[in-house]
Amino acid sequence: MAIKKILYVTSECKGFAVSGGLAEVAGSLPKAIMKANRNYKVKVLMPLYKTIHENYASELTLVGSTTVVLAWRSVYCGVYTIKKDDVEYYFIDNKYYFDRDQLYGYYDDGERFAYFSKAVFAAMEIMKFYPNFIHTNDWHTALVNVYLDVLYKKQGYLMDIKSIFTIHNIEYQGIYDKFFLENVIGIDETYTGILEYNGLINLMKGAIVCCDVLTTVSPRYAKEISTTAYACGLEHIIRINNQKLFGIINGIDTEFYNPMTDKALKYNYDIDNFSGKLENKKELQKALGLQVNENTCLISVISRLVQHKGIDLIIERFHDIMKEDVQFVLLGTGDKYYEDKFREFASWYPGRVSTLITFNNPLSKRIYAGSDLFLMPSKMEPCGLSQMIASRYGTVPIVRATGGLFDSIKDYRNDGNGFVFKDYDSYKMLEKIKEAVDLFQKPEEFVSLAKKVMAVDFTWNKSAREYIEIYKNINKK
Repeated sequence: MAIKKILYVTSECKGFAVSGGLAEVAGSLPKAIMKANRNYKVKVLMPLYKTIHENYASELTLVGSTTVVLAWRSVYCGVYTIKKDDVEYYFIDNKYYFDRDQLYGYYDDGERFAYFSKAVFAAMEIMKFYPNFIHTNDWHTALVNVYLDVLYKKQGYLMDIKSIFTIHNIEYQGIYDKFFLENVIGIDETYTGILEYNGLINLMKGAIVCCDVLTTVSPRYAKEISTTAYACGLEHIIRINNQKLFGIINGIDTEFYNPMTDKALKYNYDIDNFSGKLENKKELQKALGLQVNENTCLISVISRLVQHKGIDLIIERFHDIMKEDVQFVLLGTGDKYYEDKFREFASWYPGRVSTLITFNNPLSKRIYAGSDLFLMPSKMEPCGLSQMIASRYGTVPIVRATGGLFDSIKDYRNDGNGFVFKDYDSYKMLEKIKEAVDLFQKPEEFVSLAKKVMAVDFTWNKSAREYIEIYKNINKK
C-alpha cells in the first residue's frame, strides 16, 4: 500500500500552545494514527504563537517563506518546523497576527485565522508536502475546507485532496457580518450561499458544507448536535449533512497521564500497587490545608468555570454536599461569579474545602491522583477528557449522561465504571454523590470499583483505527 499523507491543521496543540481539549487531541491523534498504521504519514500545521517562539527558538528550523494574498492584503508567511516524538510539526509565522500574549480573544481573530487558513496552501508548497487528506478542526481552521473547495477544486486544482472537518465544540462557530466575505476572507460573493447562515457569515457552516467527511468527538454528541437543544442554531445544516457525519470518541495520552511514572506525584502507583494512591491523598490534604483523614471522601472538580460545565448544579447543592463526610477541591478559572462563589465556600468550610483559581497541570495531576471521586455534571460535553484522566488515576467519576460522558462512563450498578445521572437536575446529582459517598464507606467495594475504573482502556488506539477507516473509505469513494 502506498503511503497516505495527512496534513492535520489545528489552532493549538499540546506541547506547544494549549487552551482546551483540542490541544490534547492534536498532540495525541497524529502520533496514534502513525503508530496504528505505518502506511499513514501525518504532519501537523499550526500558528507560530509568541509562546512557541519563546520556548522553542533554538529548535525551530526555517523551511522557507512566501507571500499570502488575503482579500486586498499581501502579507508575509514564514514556515518553521520541529520534529518531536516522531511527528513533524510545522508553524506558520506572521508576527502581526500571532506575536500576542494569548491564543484567542482579539478583535481581529476572524482575520487572523482567515490568514492562517489561506497560508495552509502556501505552506504546502514550501513544505513540498501534498497530502491525500487535509484534516481541520473547529471554526479557526474551517476556511481551509472552504478555500480548498471554492478557490482550488472549483478551478480544477488539488482535485485529489479530500478534506475532513472535526467539530470539537459546536458552540463556537466563527460568525461575522457579511462584509467579512470579500473584505477579509477574499471570497467572491458568488459563493455567499456556502458561508451565509441567518444573514451572517458562519465559518463552521461553510466547513460543514464543503468537507468530504464531518466528524465530531463522540457518537452521542454526533446525535445531539442534530437537535435544537445542542446545535446552537446549526441543527438544520447538521441534518442536511448527516450522511457524512461520524462520531469518534477521543482518547487520552496514557503515557503522559500515567500514575506509575508521573513525576508530578510524590508516590507512584498502579492497580497492583494501589497503596500509593492513599499516600497521595494524604499528601494532597496536607498541601491544601485540608484535614488529613484517609477515611473522609475527597471529591474534586477540575474544570473551566463556565455554565455548560454544570457549575450551577454544584453551587445549588453545595451545602447539601458538605453535609456528608466529604472534602471538596476545585481547580479552575472562568466566570468571575463562579470563582467568587467557590472562594466563599472555602471560607465557610475551612479545612474541608480548597478553592484553587488557577490552571496548573502538575497540580491538576496531584488532584486527580489524590481524590476519591471526580465530579463532572456537565450540561453539555462534546467528549470530555477529565473523566478519562480521573479514571486513569483510579478516581471514580460522577457524571451526567451527555455527549462523551454518556459514551465513556456507565453507572456502576449496571456493571459500569462510575456514577451516572441522566437529568440536568441538582437533586439528581446530589443523589448520585450520596450514593458514591455511601460506597466509599465500604472500602473493599470502593477500591474494587476504583481499580476497575483504572483498568478501562481510554487510549487513542481504537479512535485512531476509526479515523484510519474513515480515510480509507473517503479514498474508495
